[in-house]
Amino acid sequence: MISVGIITVSDRSSKGMREDLSGPAIRQWAEGKGYSVQNELIVPDEFEDIKKALRDLSDAGVNLILTTGGTGFAPRDVTPEATSAVIEKPAPGFAEIMRMKSSQVTHHAMLSRAVSGIRKQSLIINLPGSPKAVRENLGFIESAIPHAIELLQNKVADCGSVQ
Repeated sequence: MISVGIITVSDRSSKGMREDLSGPAIRQWAEGKGYSVQNELIVPDEFEDIKKALRDLSDAGVNLILTTGGTGFAPRDVTPEATSAVIEKPAPGFAEIMRMKSSQVTHHAMLSRAVSGIRKQSLIINLPGSPKAVRENLGFIESAIPHAIELLQNKVADCGSVQ
């Protein structure tokens, strides 16, 4: 079973000033896939807080870490930088597909600075901050996630045989 960690990056939600709707959208998606949500965190748009949350979930062995928020152009949007600081290997295909497919929904998709990568045996993927965009983007990448996790767990002997 794939374990999931959810990190909502939002100054207002971390202070209780705004309800987090994107984190629960990720939870709903994960549970619908039969995945086990291990942890849900809400952190402010602070580089060190985001890095710590990513490291903590990865160190705990969470397979899939999904962030939501902080991927745009606003001065406090630092999720991609914090993610890049903790990943050991980039996995750009996830973010590339999300931008490409999202551009068919909105021209604002090109403003996404989301990144994706690997730390230890965890796949980390930055998602947008809105519940609608979270659901759309997860739909674009969900088919590749199980195989990616199997590869990280060294459970695939021959990738050439996978369709």
